[in-house]
Amino acid sequence: MNPSTPSATASPWRVRARPFDFLLQPGRAALVVIDMQRDFIEPGGFGASLGNDVSHLAAAIAPVQALLALWRAQGWPVVHTRESHGPDLSDCPPAKRERGQPSLRIGDPGPMGRLLVRGELGCDIVPEVAPWPGECVVDKPGKGAFYATALQAHLQALGVTQLVVAGVTTEVCVQTTLREANDRGYDCLLVEEATASYFPAFKQAAIEMVVAQGGIVGWAAHLEDLLQADPAPAGR
Repeated sequence: MNPSTPSATASPWRVRARPFDFLLQPGRAALVVIDMQRDFIEPGGFGASLGNDVSHLAAAIAPVQALLALWRAQGWPVVHTRESHGPDLSDCPPAKRERGQPSLRIGDPGPMGRLLVRGELGCDIVPEVAPWPGECVVDKPGKGAFYATALQAHLQALGVTQLVVAGVTTEVCVQTTLREANDRGYDCLLVEEATASYFPAFKQAAIEMVVAQGGIVGWAAHLEDLLQADPAPAGR
């Protein structure tokens, strides 16, 4: 299926989810993979400079691979994001760069180049889930994927109405993007195994915030429930 021309007649896929089943619309649901970058996931990057155990994030790699395989096989739209800044840091406000007491700050040289700077090795997405040619890559200067980016225009051009969201970290860039998307009218499904945090308790808390009060921000599903979803009649 060409993702730019989603089928209007394809049956939705019923995905077992919380707080109730999610009806995934084939071709109109984009997979958004948030910030699976070396700077966050590998030793020597920005995440490590903050004192985090980056090994916690590696658990999301294989589930993200599985989601990418499904979306690519179906020809559905895929978006990758990178939290990144220009070499002159003009898009990185002092309030962001100077916060806290990290061993290195955004833009400082590290083992994989300058931290969170576009064009540096550490800014790259880890090879296991690297974008394929033609897949959209959004460089974002903030936590959310919609702030100061062209993501909204890209999704609208594709006729996307739903986002299936994965990536890191759950309580920061992932949750911020979910809330931004919710405000813009997208139905959002977070895949629990395909997201991770340096703090496992924060991941679980963020998921509960998403599904609370009847899905106030969106839905959450286990990876296997999505991979095993079947076309189903519309309705809940």
